[in-house]
Amino acid sequence: MSAKTGRRLLLVFLCLLAAAGFFLSLLTGPVRTSPSDLWQLVSGRASGVETTIFLDLRLSRAVLAFLVGAALALSGAILQGYFQNPMADPFVIGVSSGASLGAVLALALGIRVAFPGFSAQGFMAFASGLGIVSLVYLLSLRKGAFKIETLLLTGIAAGSLASALTSFLLFMRSDSFDQAVFWLLGSFQLADWKQVAAVAPWFAVCLAASLWLAKDMNLLAMGDESALALGCPVGRVRKAFLVLASLLAALAVSVSGIIGFVGLVVPHWIRLLIGPDHRRLFPYATLAGGTFLLYSDLIARTILPSELPIGVITAAVGAPFFLYLLHQKR
Repeated sequence: MSAKTGRRLLLVFLCLLAAAGFFLSLLTGPVRTSPSDLWQLVSGRASGVETTIFLDLRLSRAVLAFLVGAALALSGAILQGYFQNPMADPFVIGVSSGASLGAVLALALGIRVAFPGFSAQGFMAFASGLGIVSLVYLLSLRKGAFKIETLLLTGIAAGSLASALTSFLLFMRSDSFDQAVFWLLGSFQLADWKQVAAVAPWFAVCLAASLWLAKDMNLLAMGDESALALGCPVGRVRKAFLVLASLLAALAVSVSGIIGFVGLVVPHWIRLLIGPDHRRLFPYATLAGGTFLLYSDLIARTILPSELPIGVITAAVGAPFFLYLLHQKR
């Protein structure tokens, strides 16, 4: 079987898997429903209560889970190419830790001002995540330029500091701990169409820009000097990819909290299957990441009588797979 045929089969498989995930999500919930109830909705004969359950509660949650998974996987794929390191993910530049700090800070200060599509905590998470990355970039500059290694180490240090401040806030305001778990372990319990409408346009823009610049990422993989010789504006392209990866991760965290391993494992898995060409890696990782988180949310809702934080599921699935990769690459 040729590589092209294999990629096509993988694309069909991922699409079918995603469609099945949406179907199962519509049928899964505290209220028992059946495929016949769903058919009543499709045929326009469902009651108002069933319509609310299927569309406003379950479908919005499934769509948001897919968007968040796709955003995290695409962010991870960008950063792994950016740093030329398969261990990179949104945590290494501090955006996830910074976003959680903003959310917990909003809870500790009692900020309740909402923004279109975002709660107060969501907006603070989004703003602080981007703020941390901006600070990391500025601290990494040396005489108008920066080294990738400096950016990476600065991001890790800033992320650790943000995590420490988050822990301090939780210690000082233990009454807000229960709400903070939403941001520290991830959940889609508060999903609605307003959040979907707030995230989807930004995600679409970031995806389109990433696909447009994918060829330049392939050139960066050859080294900055070679990329410059081939006509790639390395400085501008690196800034653009850093902004795209940060924006995607901040968007995801702002509506779901911190969900680990999606941006780390999914792009790595796709790269093993289809190769390192970012023109294919970006869209395939996006689809696989959305599908992975869609099923993770299903498991989080059904494995126990009470709903688990989705970060527990992604860690339980992602960590063993990551250890397997490390063992295979040793």
